[in-house]
Amino acid sequence: MDFRLYFRSRRGEMVHLLKQLVTLESPTHDKMAVDACAAFVARELKRIGCKVTIHPQKDIGDLTVAEFAPGRLKDADDEILVLTHIDTVWPVGKITKMPFYVQGNRLYGPGVLDMKAGVVMLITSLRNLHSLNVKPQKRITVVVNSAEETGHTAAHDLIRKLARKASLVLCLEPALPGGALKLERKGRLVVRLDVRGRSAHGGSPEKGISAIEELVGQIARFKRLRTGETTVNVGLMGGGEKANIVAENAWAVLDIRFWKSTDRDRVLKILRESAPTLRGAHLKVSIESTTPPMEKTKASERLFARAQEIAAGMGLSLKGGKTGGGSDASIAAGLGVPILDGLGPDGDGIHAEHEHLLLPSLVDRTALLTELLKDL
Repeated sequence: MDFRLYFRSRRGEMVHLLKQLVTLESPTHDKMAVDACAAFVARELKRIGCKVTIHPQKDIGDLTVAEFAPGRLKDADDEILVLTHIDTVWPVGKITKMPFYVQGNRLYGPGVLDMKAGVVMLITSLRNLHSLNVKPQKRITVVVNSAEETGHTAAHDLIRKLARKASLVLCLEPALPGGALKLERKGRLVVRLDVRGRSAHGGSPEKGISAIEELVGQIARFKRLRTGETTVNVGLMGGGEKANIVAENAWAVLDIRFWKSTDRDRVLKILRESAPTLRGAHLKVSIESTTPPMEKTKASERLFARAQEIAAGMGLSLKGGKTGGGSDASIAAGLGVPILDGLGPDGDGIHAEHEHLLLPSLVDRTALLTELLKDL
C-alpha cells in the first residue's frame, strides 16, 4: 500500500485531531491540565485496541503506557518502544494569544510541533494499522510522558524499564529544521552552586566574607569547563540582602552540555574537586539533574540505514544530524538500545511564539512511521 497517498486523503482528520490536542493545553507543571490531555490520548488509544496502563503520579502528570499487539502474542524482547510526550512549555491560556490556525501548508499553535504532532502521528498510524488489519512484525509499546520538558525521575525510570525490554526505540520528537533525524544529542548537567560567607557592615567589608565575590570567582573558574563543544550557561543566580551588607549567601544554577560521556566525567571531576578560594567561605556543589548524551552507536547507525532504505522505497530521503538539546531519546539511548530520534515532522519555532509545522511533512512522517512500525 502507498501510505503516503493513503494519509494524504486523511489530512483533514489529522489536522482536526491535532487541533483537539493543541487546544487541550498541557504545561508540565499544571498536573490537572496535563492529566486531562493525557486522558484524551488514552481514550483514543483504547479505541484502536491498545491496552492502556496509567501510572499515577503525585508531583507530575500521570504517565501513560499503551501496548499495541493486534492478534499476536510476542516475546518481551520482540518489541518496539515508541516515545512521545504531551507536556509543553506554554501556560494555560496561551492559546488565546497564540491560537491554533492553518496558513497555507503551515500549522501554528502552542505545542503543535513539540510534540503534539508526534502524538497525532502515533494515534493516526496505529488507528490505520488496526483498521486495515495490518500486523506489525513486533509488539509496539508506547510511552506518553507528562514531564519531558523538565525531566522527572519517575518518567526516566519508566522509560529505562521499558527500553531494556525493547529491541529498538522510536522517538517522535520533531525533526531538525529541514527534516533530518537526530542521530546525536548533547548530554546535560544542571548544577547548583551555593556559597555561604559571613555578613558584615558595608563600611567594614574586611570583617565579612562576601559570598557573592566567592560565587563570581567560582563561575569565572568554571570557564575551564568550556573545552571543545562543551558549553556552560549561567542561567540563574542571586544573593545578598542590601547594598550596604556584605553578602552572607549566594547561589547560581548552571546548564552544562556535552557530546560524550567522557566529557561529562571530566566536568564532574572538576566540579567535585572545586573548593572555595576565600578563607572562611563554604561552597556546596549539587547536581540537580543529569541527562546522558545520545551518542552515535553502530546499532543505531544500522537502524538508521534500514530506515533510509524503507524511506527510499516510499520516495522519501532521510538525512541525519545532531542537536544540543536533550530528550527522552537520550534516556533510552543511554542503555545502548538502537534508536531513531526526530521522526516527527519538519517545522520551526520550538518554544517560540512562531512555533509551527509543515503539513506535507506531517503526512509524510506519519506514512514513514507506519512503514517502520510494520516492517522493522
